[in-house]
Amino acid sequence: MLKELIDQYYLDKHEDREQNHFYITDAGKCARAVFFKFKNMPREKMEARMLRLFDHGDYIQMQILNTLFGLGIVRASEVQIPPQGLVSGRADAIVTLNNELYVVDFKSMNSMLFRKLQEPKEENVNQIQLYMHYFKIPKGILLYMSKDTSELKDFPIQYNADLVQGLLKGLETLDKKIKENIIPGQMAEYPRNWQCTYCQFRDICSSAGKGELRWDDFKAKIEKS
Repeated sequence: MLKELIDQYYLDKHEDREQNHFYITDAGKCARAVFFKFKNMPREKMEARMLRLFDHGDYIQMQILNTLFGLGIVRASEVQIPPQGLVSGRADAIVTLNNELYVVDFKSMNSMLFRKLQEPKEENVNQIQLYMHYFKIPKGILLYMSKDTSELKDFPIQYNADLVQGLLKGLETLDKKIKENIIPGQMAEYPRNWQCTYCQFRDICSSAGKGELRWDDFKAKIEKS
């Protein structure tokens, strides 16, 4: 009885909302999946179990942040990037270490993934690079915690201007496709890329085929079917 009530609570709280601007987490992600989010295409519903895991991750981040406050090194927390027209985002913290500023982003994962983690995940590096870019802070730290054991790993990150410009160019190109109603092609590694495995648009992406196509034509096709 309680399980059903709790599951429904999470499902009701998590509603698929139409997206109308880029988030930092979109940088470097599958362009087609982001396009479909903007167009509010039907997607596979997330399980209540996964939503609870995300909630657990938020509590872990609060725990880490409280510890950093206790150390007296936090200069700002949950700080929005300066307003501009392309993307929005909020960094977990800006701290001072050895009289230098660092952007810090917290991540949590299960113990199996944590044990295998030898370097920061690419998508996490993309996000913190953009934070460093917009805050004009050339150093960052990605801090990972195991959800099961509370072990920590941290990775220092140096600002990479070439990487940032590539990410911003990718978002600008996608922004143009969204406005011109051109569905981007599938990822080069489709369907082997890890993003494909967890994508909520797997079925609709398969129906769209490999290359670019007009949004209006595809929408008419799926409405008929």
